[in-house]
Amino acid sequence: MIKIAVCGALGKMGQEVCQAVTDCEYTELTAKIDIASEGMYHTIEEANRVEDIDVLIDFTQPKSIYENALYCLNNGIKIVIGTTGLTDVQIEELKNLSQEKNTGCLIAPNFSTGAVLMMMFSKLAAKYFDNAEIIELHHNQKKDAPSGTAIKTANLMAEAKSDFAKGNCAEVETIEGSRGGTSYANIHIHSVRMPGYIASQEVIFGSSGQIMTIRHDSMDRKCYMQGVLLAVKHVCENNDFTYGLENIL
Repeated sequence: MIKIAVCGALGKMGQEVCQAVTDCEYTELTAKIDIASEGMYHTIEEANRVEDIDVLIDFTQPKSIYENALYCLNNGIKIVIGTTGLTDVQIEELKNLSQEKNTGCLIAPNFSTGAVLMMMFSKLAAKYFDNAEIIELHHNQKKDAPSGTAIKTANLMAEAKSDFAKGNCAEVETIEGSRGGTSYANIHIHSVRMPGYIASQEVIFGSSGQIMTIRHDSMDRKCYMQGVLLAVKHVCENNDFTYGLENIL
């Protein structure tokens, strides 16, 4: 049995992860961790002193994930990270530390297989279009913007082409930010935060005379659990660093 600790256990994703780990035949939930809890461990350090932990699954907050990951890798705990908000520099540092400590680390901006396919299809389509923008839509309790999924999608598309604003005129924003943020390869990302959404994303490609849209919608957080358990199995079998669920599908 793989002994699992869940950090952020009281959150909506954390609760789903705890249930999925409990229901899975090859995992055992040994520790629930949440800083705001009563009757649970408040920190990873506290849980690690008492419980055996093979893998920590983290669905916490952008402000805490980097320190959580550093602690795990420095203490021989493999980690699966679903929390978004890590910078490119932090991801590179965690990659180096994972390799140095020979401890598995998997970071996935999205654990939904459908969302991962959406990103893969977008990378494929990027070769054939000179213009593209991304609209991501999440619930209004998501603190980071743009989403990790949108950033990862833009990153993958940029591997295929260096500029997705070909032929655009010089722009003037009469309201600052109305054109969204400019990311890799000049891809504009627009973030919507609204109650009612869980997670949705549209990647819009355009060329003369045609528009193509690739869209994915998550309606229930259960759709992420298959990917989470797949990630747990991967880090247990491989002491490597992986960024993106698409690399283990």
